[in-house]
Amino acid sequence: MNRILTALRRLAADIVGNIIRLFVRFLTAVRADWKGIEPVPKQRVFFANHTSNGDMPMIWSVLPPAIRRQTRPVAAADYWLKNKLRAFAGGEVFRAVLIDRRREVNDDPMAKILAAMEQGDSLIIFPEGNRNMGPDPLLPFKAGIYNMGKAFPDVDLVPTWVANLNSIMPKGEVIPLPLICTVTFGEPLHIGEDETKDEFLARASAALAALRPADPEEAAR
Repeated sequence: MNRILTALRRLAADIVGNIIRLFVRFLTAVRADWKGIEPVPKQRVFFANHTSNGDMPMIWSVLPPAIRRQTRPVAAADYWLKNKLRAFAGGEVFRAVLIDRRREVNDDPMAKILAAMEQGDSLIIFPEGNRNMGPDPLLPFKAGIYNMGKAFPDVDLVPTWVANLNSIMPKGEVIPLPLICTVTFGEPLHIGEDETKDEFLARASAALAALRPADPEEAAR
């Protein structure tokens, strides 16, 4: 009976996942732009800019099926466990590595992340930590991506820029606004032998920012 229920939940998750993927693509015409990297099923960490709750589904939806099946987002437990529907989507559809952000909880988020990598999973992470609502392209990176790269030096760390998403789903909005979106995947990074944490975080941030499309108004000047 348990096997049947597990199989049914997996089937339901696959169906819902396909619905989400098709909805996202229909709404935004999102496309992937692979620059300096091939979309092959290899263990990778996709680290992206963070402006909206919709950025993770955008990245997830443009991954080819073989890559999407082995890729899990690192996400906030307080958001994805807020109700049963989100819990099903986060836990069953996206198979997210859920991190509890409450300081009073004795929970080691890096241990969960490294355990997922030890299993061979690829991950989607947002090294800024919080959503960037300011004028700067990126907030300072947290140390997590550096720790991941040190623990698994052979895993590709792939800068991933999500363009136009803040206009699609601005903070506080419930209904997304139709707009073309591009997810750009850059050349993978690895931590240099003598590279310090601060040096690597600066390099990773610069690599991600370099994928940002030029502002049409600025480009016309």
